[in-house]
Amino acid sequence: MSGTRVLALGVAGGLLGAVLVAGQAAAATIPPTATGDSRVVTEPHVPTTVCQTLTSGLTMANRRSGAPQEATPPDTARLQGALNACTQTGTTPVAVELVASGTHAAFLIAPVTIPKGVVLLVDSGVTLYGSGNGADYQLAGKPTCGTVATSSGGCKPLITVSGANAGIEGVRSTTGAQGRIDGRGDLVLNGGTMSWWQLATLAQTENEQQNAPRLIQANNSNNFTLYDIDLVNSPNFHVSYQNGNGFTAWGVRIKSPATARNTDGIDPSGATNVTIADSFVEAGDDGVAIKGGSAPSTNITVRDNHFYGTHGISIGSETNSGVSNVLVENNTLTGTDSEGHASVSSIGLRIKSSAASGGTVSTVSYLNTCVTLVKQPLVFDTHYDNGTGATIPFFTNILVNGVRSTSSATSGTNVLQGLDAGHPLGLTLENVSLDKTADTAEFANVGLFDSNLTPTGTGVTTGSVAGSGSVPTCVFPAYPAL
Repeated sequence: MSGTRVLALGVAGGLLGAVLVAGQAAAATIPPTATGDSRVVTEPHVPTTVCQTLTSGLTMANRRSGAPQEATPPDTARLQGALNACTQTGTTPVAVELVASGTHAAFLIAPVTIPKGVVLLVDSGVTLYGSGNGADYQLAGKPTCGTVATSSGGCKPLITVSGANAGIEGVRSTTGAQGRIDGRGDLVLNGGTMSWWQLATLAQTENEQQNAPRLIQANNSNNFTLYDIDLVNSPNFHVSYQNGNGFTAWGVRIKSPATARNTDGIDPSGATNVTIADSFVEAGDDGVAIKGGSAPSTNITVRDNHFYGTHGISIGSETNSGVSNVLVENNTLTGTDSEGHASVSSIGLRIKSSAASGGTVSTVSYLNTCVTLVKQPLVFDTHYDNGTGATIPFFTNILVNGVRSTSSATSGTNVLQGLDAGHPLGLTLENVSLDKTADTAEFANVGLFDSNLTPTGTGVTTGSVAGSGSVPTCVFPAYPAL
């Protein structure tokens, strides 16, 4: 639209939003850059005080133990007892350390809970395995864990974190090996015919819900830390952090194939002051999914990470309580996993919501992002999954500054969709170089600087902004050997 250059500030839904207005002559402005986590976050360190040390008595060839141990995981009670016996001194956490003994380097458990002030510390070369018995995870009064049904929610997590100043950490060796937690989502359940992952695929085929456990669930756990730990083969989400203030994930290596349905990497929900940094995430759903369902999520930083075979770095779909001040910088995303499996929904950067669970997503900044082998480099979608309802998804002050995509799928497209004329997508694109520039766009006000993506569509206006910087130079590291 000729003469459309001004970024006027208009109030919608009680929040200040950026809206391009035609015919005005003043210089356009760029939305503020998000600041992310308000804490000063540096690399964590393992606790200096070990309260309890547990020595392995198991070897698990092919990641299985003998029948008696599989029927009754032998390390559950002693691990829970050690966790309960430890008490934080002041504000300094203490550790329960898992160590090997000769060829014995495995622990096998049913669900456990980490209390406040305690860190589960897994030595390099040691693996903590999750039970293969659905009944071990069963929640009373809920659908049967280990089945598909008309509803989900039948399973406890393998590890629940409850209380402040807790953690799950690994000891990293000089060769790069780390402690490991293995949910064994790929193995057939004891007494069954299918694995957790096969149940997830069956649920999708039959339009039902899977009942599978998450690997780690942290609830109301302020100052929770994941550090130098390998999290592999989760039956469902790897990490869910809910309703807490202060969460650091650093040096985490998550690995489940792109074909393992609903195995999200790290999902902060109703969370404040979160940093996810220096980590490698390979998963069969969102690499990160920031949610604002029952409570708002704010002050979140996602930086210096590498993603493989995921559905992208995502916000949503639950945004009804709001998501704000999210800084995403210096990340790479590859649409295939380390075995070459392509994600069925390979996306780079994504905000997804709908009238079924919508709310305001504001002040989100994506800086210096490299994307390769995906179907959709950029997706900002207020009609996710065709959801209907009475809530309003409204995305405003969204900044993409520095993104390059390469080797995108031939049919690759970008989605830039606001809800309606009263709730347009407010987006600025700076230093954007995409190898696929096809788009589906509507109800969007887009500021442009050095961008080869210029969206068009119903209710779409574009205008120049006085930007700076450059398109990033991209290198995509291989997923590290575990």
